[in-house]
Amino acid sequence: MRRRHLLSLAASPLTLLCACAAAQPSYTVSLRQMQQALDGRFPRSYPVAGLLDLQLQTPRPALLPERNQINAVADVQASGPLLRRSHGGTFDVDFALRYEPSDRTLRAHDLCVNALRLDGLRPQAAQALALYGQQLADQSLREVVLHQLQPKDLALADGLGVQPESITVTPQGLVVRFGNKPRP
Repeated sequence: MRRRHLLSLAASPLTLLCACAAAQPSYTVSLRQMQQALDGRFPRSYPVAGLLDLQLQTPRPALLPERNQINAVADVQASGPLLRRSHGGTFDVDFALRYEPSDRTLRAHDLCVNALRLDGLRPQAAQALALYGQQLADQSLREVVLHQLQPKDLALADGLGVQPESITVTPQGLVVRFGNKPRP
């Protein structure tokens, strides 16, 4: 009898843990939340080989659920000794996301440049500038924070020994799913 009672007491916390895990299997980040995170980190200026300066405005993110990626398009201004005048244009990049546990952030990684276009450039100059597109992407958007989870967002997950494991891009935003924390 006493043994059965002890087993039922031991099973209660396990049942509670399972119920809590089911209560918060994921966390959703909206496109609006991502835009707000980017708004605080731009504009940014990037010198290119001492010949020109690229001023990157705040990227506008778009969800690409069919590829599980984010697209970001930003206005760019180019000026410097290589150019006779300032040129405006756009910078278009796709990227995946990863979770960084040290500061609880969702970050851009695995960037792919779709285009770096500047209006009014001669074709040869445009081709030469396009070579710097990946470098600009790496400097401006690699590891850029799109969202930071707050301690309250992860309180239950921490108590259950789980952490963000996968990030899925959906039409509604990012869905962060939880999995077991690595054991030390």
